[in-house]
Amino acid sequence: MLRQLQKLGKAMQLPVAVLPICGILMGLGYALAPGVMGVPDAPTSGVAYLVGFFLIKAGGAIIDNMPILFAVSVGVGLSQDGDGVGGMAGLVSWLMMTGLLSPAVVVNIAPSMCVAGSVNEVAFSKIANPFIGILAGVIGAICYNKFKNTKLPDFLSFFSGKRCVAIITGIVSILVSAVMLFVWPAVFSALVSLGNGILKLDVVGVGIYTFLNRLLISFGLHHALNNVFWFDTIGIGDLTAYWAGLTEGGVMANGNTVNWSVGMYMSGFFPCMMFGVLGGALAIVKNAKPNKRKVTMGIMLSAALSAFMCGVTEPFEFAFMFLAFPLYIAYALLCGIFASITVALGFRAGFCFSAGATDLVFSSFLPAANKTWLIIPLGIAAFVVFFLVFNFAIPKWDLKTPGREDDQEGETKIELANDDFTAMAQIILEGLGGKENLASLDYCITRVRTEVKDPLLVNEGKIKSSGAAGIFRPNKTIVQVVIGPKVQFVYDEIKKMV
Repeated sequence: MLRQLQKLGKAMQLPVAVLPICGILMGLGYALAPGVMGVPDAPTSGVAYLVGFFLIKAGGAIIDNMPILFAVSVGVGLSQDGDGVGGMAGLVSWLMMTGLLSPAVVVNIAPSMCVAGSVNEVAFSKIANPFIGILAGVIGAICYNKFKNTKLPDFLSFFSGKRCVAIITGIVSILVSAVMLFVWPAVFSALVSLGNGILKLDVVGVGIYTFLNRLLISFGLHHALNNVFWFDTIGIGDLTAYWAGLTEGGVMANGNTVNWSVGMYMSGFFPCMMFGVLGGALAIVKNAKPNKRKVTMGIMLSAALSAFMCGVTEPFEFAFMFLAFPLYIAYALLCGIFASITVALGFRAGFCFSAGATDLVFSSFLPAANKTWLIIPLGIAAFVVFFLVFNFAIPKWDLKTPGREDDQEGETKIELANDDFTAMAQIILEGLGGKENLASLDYCITRVRTEVKDPLLVNEGKIKSSGAAGIFRPNKTIVQVVIGPKVQFVYDEIKKMV
């Protein structure tokens, strides 16, 4: 199970890598054009506003469509040969499911399940989320791996092989959508009910909510809780009340009296997103292998900057969420603990976009803001604690965070005796038991990674005679052949042969 999650995490690295720059663009945009966030009395015209608006839309073009990127990247990444058809199949599944489960369609299929103003309507309006994107990618990859070599009768031969993958993916996605029609609103409603219970727990509830918010973001289900606390789903609207300039005892536009400390369900995110993420990112860089530290630093620090400026934490979270899930649980717990402490100390701030420096600055001028100076000691504490926990957990549990992949440091310096990659590939394939014995084929920085059907057919001596630097067998069916930096060329030749 863990190996599959790590493979999923690897498949998601490409879209994750582009997110930090998008977050930075949006942070700069909001700084230039706070009027876009609805900041009272902020200008909504002029050169600065137009430039800021442009930057916000540029960054949002990617961040707002992150689920689609996941659908494509997971579809390609989980395909046995990394074929682009798997990505197309993932996109087909995404379009099918989000289309069939949109409120406009559901209200016609099952009117009673999508009544205007109901929790179910909110649930279906949030169907275009990362979880559905990942699910679509998985469906696309499974369909590709299973049906890419399908042979149909002569009169249907045009649709044989890879051409039939998208068709089958569409059929499977229809069936999955039919199941999700009942499952998704049920899960969403259950989380809304959970949110109602959390409301009664005051500061402790803030911590529980924040923990669940971070934990559920990987499944796109955090929207259910957010709608309870931030908007007027059940009569409370912390975000709405904050930016309306209300404090406790005030009356909202819907007539409800504010009976909570305004901002308490947003304030706790600021120390974690602005400083805690930076501490965690630094620990990941510190524990990366020396030969991968520079690359890891580029990914992590840009992700941390994105989180600090505008609260976009996805580049950081999705970088290790599936690669090291135990660490992600610890991260969510830390966020929950710090959220409770922050609110208990009286710190109050709000956000329109997310809990970054931009929102902190502009929200500090509203009536509900309180003790915003506490962000300094709270931020320092969050940075230190997150760093210490991450720095302890990563080596202790040997977690495969970015920069800690299985490749040995010396493998990147391997020099092959010859560059006859075709001959090497032929010998390696024979040593693996032939193409019929391969269940999967992939490669990383220095290794050809394979899964074999019958481990008894593997001839390690034969593989070593190819000139390969070494062989690793983490379990009975996994065989990793160490090639060095030129691994792609050997992999390409093997792929041609299978």
